[in-house]
Amino acid sequence: MVRRLVLGCTSVGGALVETLVDRPGSVLVVTDRKGRADDFRADGVAATEGDPNDPVNYPEDADVILVAGEDAATNRDVASTARSHFPEASLVVYLGNDSSESVRAEIESMADEVIDPRRIVADHVFEAVGSPQSERLYRLMRVLRNLDGRLAIVMHDNPDPDAIASGLALQAIARRANVDADVCYFGDISHQENRALVNLLDLDLRVLDAPPGPEEYGGYALVDHSRPGVNDRLPPETTIDIVVDHHPPRAPIEATFVDLRSGVGATSTLLTEYLERLGIVPDTRVATALLFGIRVDTKDFTREVSTADFEAAAYLFPNVDTDLLHRVETPSLTPETMETLARGIANRDVRGDILTSNVGDIRERDALAQAADHLLGMEGVDVTIVYGLMDGTVYVSGRAHGGRIDLGEMFRDALSPIGSAGGHADMAGAQIPLGILDDVGDDSRESLATIVTDIVAGRVFETLEHPPSTPKLNSDVTFEFPLDE
Repeated sequence: MVRRLVLGCTSVGGALVETLVDRPGSVLVVTDRKGRADDFRADGVAATEGDPNDPVNYPEDADVILVAGEDAATNRDVASTARSHFPEASLVVYLGNDSSESVRAEIESMADEVIDPRRIVADHVFEAVGSPQSERLYRLMRVLRNLDGRLAIVMHDNPDPDAIASGLALQAIARRANVDADVCYFGDISHQENRALVNLLDLDLRVLDAPPGPEEYGGYALVDHSRPGVNDRLPPETTIDIVVDHHPPRAPIEATFVDLRSGVGATSTLLTEYLERLGIVPDTRVATALLFGIRVDTKDFTREVSTADFEAAAYLFPNVDTDLLHRVETPSLTPETMETLARGIANRDVRGDILTSNVGDIRERDALAQAADHLLGMEGVDVTIVYGLMDGTVYVSGRAHGGRIDLGEMFRDALSPIGSAGGHADMAGAQIPLGILDDVGDDSRESLATIVTDIVAGRVFETLEHPPSTPKLNSDVTFEFPLDE
């Protein structure tokens, strides 16, 4: 048990005592301020009224000593006495007011740690008004407060946990700015884990069948993607007020507020940073969703993870429902997913360490991502590309490990000319409209499958053999959509 001794008690010392009493161990306060010891005792804190510089008022033992008087010279003297009486204890000294350089030097020579109020204030002021993070946050809040009407927070089609959690967090931030917001998406949530997240957390999300009318919303925000009309069904000319994303850049994004940082593993990490800086403690639903979003996008902190992702997770964890999180992470597979995985195995084409597979017609787009994940576990395979047909579109999902291929760049080079593509070095996706080819009859589906294989696998392997030499942008502003699933 840690035994803590507080000598002297300013308002700073009082605040520290309130924090210390909630931690394991004991606290004894020695103060010469009349009546202050009685106040502490009334609050259940052990306290003695007496001279902090007189060892007769000290306990028999102490592990940590905090000297917290108002005057620097007095604190120096008390610290010297305490150090002599408890030579093995950790000594923390509050510098106090009007400290000269000589007094400061004497305190620093004997203390294990010095609390300098001037430095703390200066650091806090800089953090509040001078850091890039604070300036970014103020711009976001300014945009929110200037909205005239309800905010539509639009996730990418068929949203994944990172997009869902980011939408919920931005909704909470909008609420701080007195702005009502809807978290919206087009398409379906068909992935088992994603459905479990929505159902178990009882999330209120709005499914859009068509773009909202011009008077319905006063502003639009995009989370986990960055362009209207690309991986969502908004008109491409939609004016966007806010974009928050973490995917790698290829061109500028048009929005009033843009925060696109490719150096973090998840968009949820960026939104968690906003919550922490605003002093918003997320409720259990939001915290659980955000932690799940970070874990999924970083593959349990093993893929494209940064220090910021770990810090965000640490901030969220005290408010996370871990039992519920476990239930979200262990859903059962649907028969459609099992069938897609079986066709992925049966139809695989392995060339070197690259596996491609055409699984044909699908009913759940998310089954492609799950098949790509499972197939990546095959011996000798470092890249998996699984694709299938649904609603007149070829959907492609890719996974990679080993770092030999930047999958997102390869997808963009190979498939963007005939559709839309993007993603990360180890996780990417694409959409290719079939156009008139989709009108073939059932007797021609086999021929169509051959054509699709020639289009997708052919372009992929051609790009790998003859990669383009186009330069890449080096920026924290992104262009392509994620297509992580």
